[in-house]
Amino acid sequence: MAKEWLNQYQEGVPAEINPEHYNSLVEVIEQSLSDFAQSTAYINMGSSITYSELDALSLKFASALQRDGFKVGDAIAVMMPNLLQYPVAIMGILRAGMTVVNVNPLYTARELEHQLTDSNAKGIVIVENFAATFSAIAENTNVQKVYLTQLGDMLSPIKGWLVNSVVKYVKKMVPPFDISNAKSFVKTVKSANEKTFVKPSVSGDDIAFLQYTGGTTGVSKGAMLTHRNMVANLEQASGVIGPVLTQEAEMVVTALPLYHIFALTANCLTFMKFGATNLLITNPRDMPGFVTELSKYPFTVLTGVNTLFNGLLNTPGFDKLDFSKFRVTLGGGMAVQAPVAERWQQVTKHPLLEAYGLTECCPAVTINPMNLESYSGSIGVPVPSTDVKLVDADGNEVPEGEAGELYLHGPQVMKGYLNRPEATAEVIKDGWFATGDIARMDEKGFLYIVDRKKDMILVSGFNVYPNEIEEVAAMCDKVLEVGAVGVPHADSGEQVKLFVVKKDPSLTEAELISHCRQHLTGYKVPKQVAFIDEMPKSNVGKILRRELRD
Repeated sequence: MAKEWLNQYQEGVPAEINPEHYNSLVEVIEQSLSDFAQSTAYINMGSSITYSELDALSLKFASALQRDGFKVGDAIAVMMPNLLQYPVAIMGILRAGMTVVNVNPLYTARELEHQLTDSNAKGIVIVENFAATFSAIAENTNVQKVYLTQLGDMLSPIKGWLVNSVVKYVKKMVPPFDISNAKSFVKTVKSANEKTFVKPSVSGDDIAFLQYTGGTTGVSKGAMLTHRNMVANLEQASGVIGPVLTQEAEMVVTALPLYHIFALTANCLTFMKFGATNLLITNPRDMPGFVTELSKYPFTVLTGVNTLFNGLLNTPGFDKLDFSKFRVTLGGGMAVQAPVAERWQQVTKHPLLEAYGLTECCPAVTINPMNLESYSGSIGVPVPSTDVKLVDADGNEVPEGEAGELYLHGPQVMKGYLNRPEATAEVIKDGWFATGDIARMDEKGFLYIVDRKKDMILVSGFNVYPNEIEEVAAMCDKVLEVGAVGVPHADSGEQVKLFVVKKDPSLTEAELISHCRQHLTGYKVPKQVAFIDEMPKSNVGKILRRELRD
């Protein structure tokens, strides 16, 4: 496939990057901590830390991990929402030559046990709110040390005490737990002596992150992301967005959880290379509180998913915010819907640019050029040093313009799934990663996701893609959120069923089906509509079609 997409690159974006530019991710981190020492690195709940403070605190935690007996290569889990403690923890773990295992704080005991045992985690940094979940399965794991923290532990003394008291005693958000080998994360960091730290040797082949997939197709798998993988993706991402950023002048809004690969790479690590400030939002589900927080700061960049953008647009006060400094919106994680993107541009006066990635690719695979003037419906073009092809069911490349499964090749593709050679072989074929996504490419090299291969609905032999149905349904002014799935049908094999959260209570099933009929050919029109109060979503706000099907 000719690399027509290179012609779409903005001036200054390299066609190729050097994944060996740094020996490890630690080198990238330490250079940024030094270069931007006096700049603000993170803000959370009104408190902030500079890059210099982050340097000292993460080095102390690295020293504490060594003092506590952990060895180079040991896996250390981190289970917390967006807090100032998060970058301290992961950068300390990486600087100690150990592997970060990011854990979703909303996991059940069963899910947590699987991830901790599968990764053979030897330690865990965990917020007290979720300690009861861990204590229920602790003896079934190899975790030797537990570092406990509270939501307010790194805020100012008075604010921290207030937050911790309200969370624990007023809102009663900390269930009882009993963990014998627990110690305070903050006290551990403060008492550590960075002078005893022994800098380990870390290579590009060492595993930086064990990043677990959502488990949508069975048991959750640990993608082994090496230091070389991560360095490559940071070079790719910063190469694309670099031409529109100013060093030490950006403030990126981080509402997606940092334990998720999108925010981890895009917000936490890529923007670190530019000395940006990360505005951490601990609870983005509190939309009024989120908008209030945005009103306090001159933010320049916001990353998110379609449901987050839609939620903000439907929150009073968002359209009154000061967008004078705002320049970049990056959407990923799920398909961005045209009605949401169009309204976003009307309100903010800036386009919503879509990107595409996968946990197994650190995650960036494609992105729209930063100089695009409006939403395109495309996931953009491959990032530097990334090759792609579209193949049919037999593995043959499809003709230009036709849909096929997206395969990619690049230095950001994971080493494999931990302890799962068969699962690795299913997705990495002759060096190419099979994404499981159906896409098409236009004559300019722009890619368009048609849908997930596994989500495709088969109606009387015709392929129906839920993304298209959802976008049409979302065009109805009375619809807040929508998910489309296939349900069994005796005559056609499957039918389209919509699950809808109403914006306007007067919306009826007949009205919505009539709306869809105006924009869709017959076999694509939904035959059933179910109105629900809330859409099931993943930790980043992605609508979970599998739960709708169930």
